Amino acid sequence: MALLQINHKSSSVKTNQVLNVVLPEISEEDPRSLYERKVLWLLHGLSADGSTWVRYGNAEWVARAYGITIIMPSAGRSFYADMANGQNYFSYLTEELPEWIDTRFKLNLSRENSLIAGLSMGGYGAFLAALRRPDLYSEAASFSGLLATEILQMPETQQRDPILMNEMAMIYGGLDKVPGSIYDPGFLLQEMAKTPEKCPRLYAAIGLDDDLLPTNRIFAQRAKAYGLPLTYIEDEGKHTWPFWQKYLPIWLDFVLADDPKAGHYGQD
Repeated sequence: MALLQINHKSSSVKTNQVLNVVLPEISEEDPRSLYERKVLWLLHGLSADGSTWVRYGNAEWVARAYGITIIMPSAGRSFYADMANGQNYFSYLTEELPEWIDTRFKLNLSRENSLIAGLSMGGYGAFLAALRRPDLYSEAASFSGLLATEILQMPETQQRDPILMNEMAMIYGGLDKVPGSIYDPGFLLQEMAKTPEKCPRLYAAIGLDDDLLPTNRIFAQRAKAYGLPLTYIEDEGKHTWPFWQKYLPIWLDFVLADDPKAGHYGQD
């Protein structure tokens, strides 16, 4: 197994980017090449970077247990958007970075082989990518994600954290521009409902003591109304690493259940 930290210049973001990649072990027990392994794009939350899933989320052990490659980009506090200031993190994630990876590693980045997931801001980003670019991923998961942007418009939310609200206004060019836009999960579900056969299989897990629980319930209701494939889980937990550590392997067990070559988190 190899853990790589890569520094490279991004034309989309216009800054140096730090990328973390875990490559699974090729051994006598599992001699498959990297091209034969599933690829998981794993996204971080606000105030974090691409190293946090390694540091706190057991990404190395997950890659080993399931025999998969894990790619962990860094996206600052961008909400994985093409920001109003010209730093295009969505384009970086869905266009520039896959091409950059493809020219340097022998990975299979086909839709059928690619999964995407994230926590909090990264859960939002994972569904943003999956619903806007369903050609890239077959499975997508949000753990404690911000899945309904209505909460950003609520006066109590804006009063509680005005600095964050100003920051998000800078990301989107004004919070009033988010509803009904390509950054609104509700709008993306509505658009995906026009071609439901193209929708990746979605999975959302949220703790019962998480402040973002209402946004997840709204998203789940909308997905059900549109007939889109969402597995929705509410469980004991907060907006903390123990919940995310628990649900990443639970989700992987779910999506890889029919893959005879996939490992299991509890194995040695």
